[in-house]
Amino acid sequence: MIRLANAPCSWGVIENVEGERYDYVRVLDELAATGYAGTELGDWGFMPTDPTRLTQELESRNLDLLASWVSVKLHDADEHANSIADCVRTAKLLAAVGGKDNFIVLGNDPYVDPVRTKNAGRIKPEQAMTDAQWQIFAEGANKVAQAVMDESGLRTVMHHHIGTWIETPPETAKLLSMTNPDILGLVFDTGHWTFGGGDAVEGIKQHKDRIWHVHFKDCEPHIAAQSRVEEWDGVTSVGKGIFCELGQGAVDFPAVLQTLNDMNYEGWVVVEQDVLPGMGSPKASAQRNRDYLKSIGL
Repeated sequence: MIRLANAPCSWGVIENVEGERYDYVRVLDELAATGYAGTELGDWGFMPTDPTRLTQELESRNLDLLASWVSVKLHDADEHANSIADCVRTAKLLAAVGGKDNFIVLGNDPYVDPVRTKNAGRIKPEQAMTDAQWQIFAEGANKVAQAVMDESGLRTVMHHHIGTWIETPPETAKLLSMTNPDILGLVFDTGHWTFGGGDAVEGIKQHKDRIWHVHFKDCEPHIAAQSRVEEWDGVTSVGKGIFCELGQGAVDFPAVLQTLNDMNYEGWVVVEQDVLPGMGSPKASAQRNRDYLKSIGL
């Protein structure tokens, strides 16, 4: 059975956006009120880091905890130890509050490398990592995933993401081929996959054995085309609304859902809206996304 969650980023608390910054109480209240069954943790410190208090906050709203993104620097061998420490710290909280089926979501800090940031959505093969960098990156991913498993019992998933070193379908496939399938899987993000040059349905079919977690995000094709013509960087594309509300873009969500059902996917689907330019309140947007998913059977 697929269960549906949302995440703090849908309330604009992670991306750099103008306006009011919501606190976790309001985010959880509105997330529960709009019909979601669970939440990701968000950046460390946004929600309580004391397991007892966080458990109380979630249980009072009938919400489950299921995963957390952790920004890492896998391309830098000197930063592997820090990445491991950050992931293990978060994993222990997830395990204590959410249980053994929670995930650490790995992602190199977005929009740090200037070339990858500038060319997000139009990455060329020559802009990928060198062979030496690939070895360092894969080694770091394996080390993080092994430490998370050893210290918390949780598994880890890698997030392909625009503006990072793992954006395109070929880059995703290469990383999976270089890492341990027992401890490191994939969080498949429909919007990032589409803007990164792939077809979401085909991507799910290709990587069905490594997909342990799913993010639902749409991709507005006209904005994507304009971003390529005008050579926007990743931050600008997001700010212009590249990741529109569900059902408004290029992702065929009925086909995606059917593909997940065909492969007997039984994990979480997490709605991630990111910033919300011109969409009104985050709560209203979360409700529209929930209503759309209900209309297609989720």
